[in-house]
Amino acid sequence: MAPVTWRMSVATTLRDAGCVFAEDEAQLLIEAATSPDHLDFMVDQRVNGLPLEHILGWVDFCGSRMVVEPGVFVPRRRTEFLVRQAAKIAWPGGVVVDLCCGSGAIGAALSDLLGSCELYAADIDPVAVSCARKNVEPRGGRVFEGDLYAALPLELRGRVDVVLANAPYVPTGSIGMMPPEARLHEPMVALDGGTDGLDVQRRVAVGAGEWLAPGGWVLVETSRQQAPETAALLTGAGLMARVLTDEDHDATLVVGAARSH
Repeated sequence: MAPVTWRMSVATTLRDAGCVFAEDEAQLLIEAATSPDHLDFMVDQRVNGLPLEHILGWVDFCGSRMVVEPGVFVPRRRTEFLVRQAAKIAWPGGVVVDLCCGSGAIGAALSDLLGSCELYAADIDPVAVSCARKNVEPRGGRVFEGDLYAALPLELRGRVDVVLANAPYVPTGSIGMMPPEARLHEPMVALDGGTDGLDVQRRVAVGAGEWLAPGGWVLVETSRQQAPETAALLTGAGLMARVLTDEDHDATLVVGAARSH
């Protein structure tokens, strides 16, 4: 089969299965295939709802190819807004912590934009930790398994310049409305934010003051609807909070600043 016809055939199959970007996905799958049988296998996986990134084993995030393995949260394009805002605040060599790191793509992408940083990442999910190490360690960073700040080395307390937190913020009752490829193939611990979606954000906010250096920052991705409550959590923790939005990517984050002593 000619390459163009092959691509059209795959794209038609994907489109019929409901893939919105069928042509683009078809090209990526064809490029990744090592044989016609391998291509058929990957197309079947996609038709059955497996996220494209899990099939390919990577995602293009902030211009870098990040490893994403099955069972790990797939970084969303909107989260690039958090990284780019962090790059305006952080500086080369600064201490950066990526909490609820998933694949580690957020911290790794910030390291790329800065050129270097003292990078630490943490996640409670061992599958995510294993994946994150493939993105973070080549950049000189370290990844720890554990619950938020408790996973970090104690010597970081009071030294962290920037905390990045894409903590789960989907309310438990809304999980069922998420696309099947997310709720069926991504870990629930990376999606479920509790009854109001703010359970993990609360604990990120409470711990921030203890771990941030004077004048340090915490950036928390959230939804437009939850942003006022997220900002209130950071304010309640003694930080100066402001909400930033990116209309083009439907991205919202709250930035909290620790006071300088």
